[in-house]
Amino acid sequence: MELNEIRYDNAVPVEGYGPGFFRVDGKVIEGAMIATGARARGWVGLEDTAALEALAGDVDVIFLGMGADIAHAPRGLRARLEELGIGVEVMASPAACRTYNVLLSEGRRVALAALPV
Repeated sequence: MELNEIRYDNAVPVEGYGPGFFRVDGKVIEGAMIATGARARGWVGLEDTAALEALAGDVDVIFLGMGADIAHAPRGLRARLEELGIGVEVMASPAACRTYNVLLSEGRRVALAALPV
């Protein structure tokens, strides 16, 4: 088996998460957050659609972490993002963090919008 080192170059992966927080680029973000390859910041949550819409043109897909368990994304949110050309993949936040990190290491244009566990 061949092991390859994961490289993020200048991108910022999710380093960890726990009850009510995420750790990205050595900083703790309390509550929900949005991460792109360039930066991570706090996020109000699902009602803050403008923050997600602002990613149009910069990302191809958003991994939407719904907290500890998988849940459906609000129908209107998914429809609006897809209308803007952004794919939406919904999963539990731990899985969304892992998937985001893997695709980020491949140089993909991805974002993570995650609710805390």
